[in-house]
Amino acid sequence: MSKPKLVWLKSAVWMGCLTPLGRLVYLGLTGGLGANPIEFITLSTGTWTLVFLLATLAVTPLRRLSGQNWLIKFRRLIGLFGFFYGCLHFTTYIWLDKFFNFADMLKDVAKRPFITAGFTAFLLLIPLAATSTTGSIRRLGRRWQVLHRLIYISAAAAVIHFWWKVKADTREPAIYATILAALLAYRILARFVRPRTRMSVPSVSTLRPGEE
Repeated sequence: MSKPKLVWLKSAVWMGCLTPLGRLVYLGLTGGLGANPIEFITLSTGTWTLVFLLATLAVTPLRRLSGQNWLIKFRRLIGLFGFFYGCLHFTTYIWLDKFFNFADMLKDVAKRPFITAGFTAFLLLIPLAATSTTGSIRRLGRRWQVLHRLIYISAAAAVIHFWWKVKADTREPAIYATILAALLAYRILARFVRPRTRMSVPSVSTLRPGEE
């Protein structure tokens, strides 16, 4: 892919990733957050966190099935935006919902399973975001790939968090659960279908966070 086209695509991806935030800001300024703005922001940021996590996991299958290797160049960016919206989701909870009442938050974690699942999903994203740099890939070597497989657990915990929160109407979380199951099934099948080759430490030029 030519450099100008790649730059254009990166700009488009950046704009797309920032659109949910821009929408929230616009709705906040125009009074469009509804009767319960905190709940609206919480649901919106949480949903987009899950969307970006699944989009991150979808890059590798799309790249392999389509043969478009340039797609991997966007995986790190999409994954970091997933962490960004996760931070917004978490901040909304501890600031606007709990007003930094950490004792109350600990009670929530202990007594409300969906909060426990959400905390788990977010905490697992922290080391992934912290080691998303090229330097971290070089230092960790093979251990980097093992560490970044935590994204599977984080995505599963995020789906469970959403499913348990909505309780009655589980149609939307069921869609995300189906997508996640398909993405994980692809990876499992690919390991059996592809000829096994001797593992080697990927080079920094070809490896991107969470490629597996």
